[in-house]
Amino acid sequence: MRLYVIAGEASGDLHAANLLKELRKRDPQLEVRAWGGDRMAGQGAELVKHYRDLAFMGFAEVVKNLRTILDNIAFCKRDIEAWKPDAVVLVDYPGFNLRIAEFAHQQGIKVFYYISPQVWAWKKGRVRTIRKVVDELFVILPFEEEWYREQGMEVTFVGHPLLDAIEAEGKRPLEPLPGDDPRPVVAVLPGSRRQEIARMLPLMLSTAEKFPDHRFVVAAAPAVDARFYREVIGDAPAEVIVGRTYDILRHADAALVTSGTATLETALFGVPEVVCYKGSTVNFWLARRLVKVPFISLVNLIMGTEVVRELIQDELTPEALSTELDRLLNDRAYRERIQLDLADLLHRLGGPGASEKVADRVWKSLSAGA
Repeated sequence: MRLYVIAGEASGDLHAANLLKELRKRDPQLEVRAWGGDRMAGQGAELVKHYRDLAFMGFAEVVKNLRTILDNIAFCKRDIEAWKPDAVVLVDYPGFNLRIAEFAHQQGIKVFYYISPQVWAWKKGRVRTIRKVVDELFVILPFEEEWYREQGMEVTFVGHPLLDAIEAEGKRPLEPLPGDDPRPVVAVLPGSRRQEIARMLPLMLSTAEKFPDHRFVVAAAPAVDARFYREVIGDAPAEVIVGRTYDILRHADAALVTSGTATLETALFGVPEVVCYKGSTVNFWLARRLVKVPFISLVNLIMGTEVVRELIQDELTPEALSTELDRLLNDRAYRERIQLDLADLLHRLGGPGASEKVADRVWKSLSAGA
């Protein structure tokens, strides 16, 4: 079996790697050519491009780099045509992947889409394209199956793939963090793209001096040089640990998290958090007009209410961040209420096994057509 797999971000690299691991159990001779990262490469994928070269954040950044993006799409199409896979597996990353889905469909190549584009939030018209060019769509949020059914499309709810990774993490002994600092930990997750790290991290660490009894630990993404984090941190009382986000969360009493998949990862470890977002004025103005959802964090979207506090744009100030962090650390009743809601969230996500379920469907579909 030959698969062409595309993931454009760190989270997609993780989920695609877990899927490849499951597929190799069914076909040890599986050949994979991929756009992704180190985790996919670790599962034997031949990497065409790394996601760190693909991540453009926000409307203004996309416009600025439009020529590069279009060149990447054109190169990807040529590469697929030359390699002739049995199927393409697209993981999230909709702006790029939906264009590749259209191309693959035109070429008669089977298209599997793992992790639905968030068309329920914006660009609802994309459903027509998905219905036309995607052979099978796997969704990971509990409300998505019904939403797509209302749009006239049958999809498969497989549960959230983060549960697979976190279940595996729970089987591993908890390792101590570097150093001998005995203070309780506040995890700081500023994102995985350089531009968001540069924007968010100084704001997040503005709270550190107000909590001298806590150890502020920045979870650094492996794809970003640790020296970059240290340059951004400057003299702030915080430390950087690379590639050990889950260890940091397992040790943490609370977390400061940039909006994105990390908000859900943090929640699934049962860590009370404050969700942070601050974009450029242009990006925020456009997002307010285009995105039709009541919350920015997956935690609150899934639960349908504000379980964790969201500090967005002008609300994200050092004062507001410090006030919320103080509540998370020191208001016992507040902490317990959040942790009960996070336990309910875990239940709603349907349990582990997403990677196995998707692998089964892909394998059976391709075997039947062989």
